[in-house]
Amino acid sequence: MDKKNFAFGKTNLILIAVGMVVVIVGFLLMSGPGTTVDHFEPDIFSVRRVKIAPLTCLIGFILMIYGVIKKPKEGEQ
Repeated sequence: MDKKNFAFGKTNLILIAVGMVVVIVGFLLMSGPGTTVDHFEPDIFSVRRVKIAPLTCLIGFILMIYGVIKKPKEGEQ
């Protein structure tokens, strides 16, 4: 297949892949034990799960969007 038919260049694919990894890390930071009917888990309100993890996911989504929007260089494809 001819490389000129691809929509993304190498840099775009790297940005999208890095963004996906950052989003996955953000979701892993959000995970943890949940609250049940019998036991309240105060960790659901920790700074890691409420502030850091969503911010990490947001940064990952922004990286992915930038990777899609960025115009590849002429010789990169």
